[in-house]
Amino acid sequence: MTQADHPRELRIIPVSLPDEIRPGDSLSEKLVRALRHQKLSLKKGDILVVKHKIVSKTEGQLVDLNKIKPTAASRGWARRYHLDARVMQLALAQSKRVVRRKRGVLITETRHGLICANSGVDVSNVDGGSHALLLPKNPDSSAAVLHRELKKRLKLSLPVIITDSFGRPWREGLTEVAIGVAAMKPLHDYRRRRDPYRYALRVSIEAVADELACAAGLVCGKLARTPACIIRGFRYSPGRGTASELIRASEHDLFR
Repeated sequence: MTQADHPRELRIIPVSLPDEIRPGDSLSEKLVRALRHQKLSLKKGDILVVKHKIVSKTEGQLVDLNKIKPTAASRGWARRYHLDARVMQLALAQSKRVVRRKRGVLITETRHGLICANSGVDVSNVDGGSHALLLPKNPDSSAAVLHRELKKRLKLSLPVIITDSFGRPWREGLTEVAIGVAAMKPLHDYRRRRDPYRYALRVSIEAVADELACAAGLVCGKLARTPACIIRGFRYSPGRGTASELIRASEHDLFR
């Protein structure tokens, strides 16, 4: 066991934004102000985790639902299951393919390659229902931009993880997943290592970015108005990692 394998205490520090995020805002400026307001000083090795909604809002990924014209099929589907036909139509427009549509649930593959409900289109925590929020156009690029801006402002290289809430096959409830990553490796490869009993590991690859996203979700919550947090104490692997590395290639996916 190496020094990096020894367990360490982790801290998850909430970062609240007092102001509403609007299109065109500088997210890095908002976060720096929030850190100063909370008297939080960042340390080398800290990781910033942010919910995608504040990223999408600054990027203007808002859609006026009154401008969406649902098809007859979308209207019929929505009427049958008491849904908003405009959201269904928007989700279909944002999808690359429909994975499953049954019992009022629409599972799609987004243009990013993510498998999720409604192509990630969300109406909660936006403005009460008149607009829907889309995922960032390129979450990995968004994470990289935020990383560079914070490095310039803080003189500190801070890995960034952008998250969203996904459901999971065969499991109830939602968990956070990493949809954008910058300045760290999203996977930790244990292959060719040996466990304490000298058994050689052959297939163990840990999705550390997703695990950190889930840990952050415990602090950020759904209704806490805390869209960001700092994770301290985790020994990550620095590098040019991206969240797209977490998407399993179709040739290795047994469920396609």
